[in-house]
Amino acid sequence: MPMVVGVRFKNAGKLYYFSPGNLWPAAGDAVIVETSRGLEYTEVVMGVCEVPDNQIASPLKKVVRIATPEDARQQEANLAREKQAFSLCQQKIAEHKLEMKLVDVEYTFDNTKLIAYFTANGRVDFRTLVKDLASIFKVRIELKQIGVRDEAKMLGGLGPCGRPLCCAQFLGDFQPVSIKMAKEQNLSLNPTKISGICGRLMCCLKYEEEFYEQTRKKMPRIGREVDTPNGRGTVLDINILKETVKVRVATNHDNGEIADYPLADIRRIHQAAPASKSKQPVPAEDTVQEDTVVEQEEILLEDEMNEEFLQEEE
Repeated sequence: MPMVVGVRFKNAGKLYYFSPGNLWPAAGDAVIVETSRGLEYTEVVMGVCEVPDNQIASPLKKVVRIATPEDARQQEANLAREKQAFSLCQQKIAEHKLEMKLVDVEYTFDNTKLIAYFTANGRVDFRTLVKDLASIFKVRIELKQIGVRDEAKMLGGLGPCGRPLCCAQFLGDFQPVSIKMAKEQNLSLNPTKISGICGRLMCCLKYEEEFYEQTRKKMPRIGREVDTPNGRGTVLDINILKETVKVRVATNHDNGEIADYPLADIRRIHQAAPASKSKQPVPAEDTVQEDTVVEQEEILLEDEMNEEFLQEEE
């Protein structure tokens, strides 16, 4: 396994690996690395260590040098120039009357390229804009169209929970999120309640999805009969987080007795197969499929949701 160092070019950005060569930078050190865009100034977030070959994108580029005070001053100057370039780019976009929103502007460390990030509803013909900007800045101009989730990651802000956005704080990559995750967690399907400030499904829906899926497989379905320490009863509700089951146990009273039981105290009752299918094996409770009516209701619910709540693959 090769020895590498891990760096991030942006806060909560993707982790990239570089060969340290004869250098030995530690986490927190600023370094100059060679990338496809040219030389870049960045910070080491993972010190020298061994990484499996399947996690490394080849060819593995090298760390050019550990950043000097002069490099730090140049980086500060580049950041100051970016603010001026941002204002000028916005002005030129307005002059060309282009339907695009400028999100960020950055220089490469060696000042050979200016990269502008923007969002737009569709394709934008910015060829004349690029020529105009190139004549002003005298460097190579590159315009990149990004999605609304990337825009939120770049700009940051506070989410509906009141905390800083996960994507801007620690999420290196976006994970696919679907409306099925919200239904699995019994959340309200109101778009305003399960959407982030980017207008897409909140990334945090993915955090507990695996736990809900695994726990739900162990829980009995609502309406099924189960055995409890107090006798046989019917499942009224389940609490996945607490792993408890609410059961109405048959008693002498008309309505029976309702109580919550830990999942460990519940024993499922396998239903017998219909007479016409007595020769076929009875499926286990875990593998019994949903009724057709329930499946149709879920399909109709999916169709009613806005298309932005379908599974995202960015």
